Amino acid sequence: MNITRRAPSNGLQSLIAAAAGFIKNNTVLAIAALAAAVTSVIVPPDSEYLSYFDFKTLTCLFCTLAVICALKNIKFFTTIAKRIVKATGNLRAAVTAIVFITYFGSMLIANDMALITFLPLGYIVLSSTGNEKHMPFVFILQNIAANLGGMLTPFGNPQNLYLYTNFSIPTAEFMLIMLKPFIVASVLILGCCLSVKKEKIELTEKVDNRLPASRTSVYIVLFVLSIAIVFNIIPYLLGLAIILVSLMFMDRKALGSVDYPLLLTFVFFFIFAGNMARIPEVNALFSFLLSKNTLLFSVLSCQVISNVPSAVLLSQFTENYADLLVGVNIGGTGTLIASLASLITFREYMSHNPGCAGSYILKFTVFNFAFLAVLVVFCLIF
Repeated sequence: MNITRRAPSNGLQSLIAAAAGFIKNNTVLAIAALAAAVTSVIVPPDSEYLSYFDFKTLTCLFCTLAVICALKNIKFFTTIAKRIVKATGNLRAAVTAIVFITYFGSMLIANDMALITFLPLGYIVLSSTGNEKHMPFVFILQNIAANLGGMLTPFGNPQNLYLYTNFSIPTAEFMLIMLKPFIVASVLILGCCLSVKKEKIELTEKVDNRLPASRTSVYIVLFVLSIAIVFNIIPYLLGLAIILVSLMFMDRKALGSVDYPLLLTFVFFFIFAGNMARIPEVNALFSFLLSKNTLLFSVLSCQVISNVPSAVLLSQFTENYADLLVGVNIGGTGTLIASLASLITFREYMSHNPGCAGSYILKFTVFNFAFLAVLVVFCLIF
């Protein structure tokens, strides 16, 4: 009798625990879903909801993430990165290499994937050479590098991909808009790297130089194809079909490893932003604030609701895509929730250093707001 009574209770407790764990690991997704649900009460679902979704952005993001997962599964990025690090020889050079691999990697594989790929490399280098004390500094710099490095290319950050397609920004103009803050960020990051002592180090972990030739070649072709979709060289549905079929045969695990919560976050924020734009009072307020200073307001918005939802939401109320683009990119620095990617870094750091959340967040906040202050002042003046 007692056993039959406990079984449903245990099952319910397990379900609640699983749901709580999912929400904890996908906080932004949960907030996005709640925001979409609340605004859907104010603006009931109708035929206009279909116009909210940017299907090309979702397709581009999925294709890029899927191919990156396939490359990651054959240890492509880690192998290349370790070769570069092995060629250094001292702590300063190694840290600089790790940070700038993350920096330039984010331009090609997006900020979150760059962190997922290269944060473990930072950990391996530091832990295998007895330099764990530098882990907060290196992780924070990698995080800043991923957020700011990705701003130069249309596919470097998720918000870039959305704004690039939503406003049909010419590629050359896009990169020209982001060039000045990119150069400033590069100088700041390099300066931080050069502050590390030039101590001799040796990697004890063996470097495997072998990569599966056929898979590597195919995945690189698919990666080029995913970029071609972004630049409208081929229709996005055709590109999606080719990448899906290819990975179904070559690496189904990659399709299962895609960051689907990130895609769902976009879906929910599309609903939220579309609904907000249809509320007259909100429309008037946001249009007024953005007309005063689009760059500054978008930076402030990122600190509260993160850069991706800020880009989706604020794009409904302004045509000044240049300032909005700069704002939601440099605005990725600042608070821990200013960028979705920062939560990835926080989770990775805590997995190696449980109980150190307070000191990490303090150092993270100081470094990020220092970068943000310099970039905002520079962008407002120049």
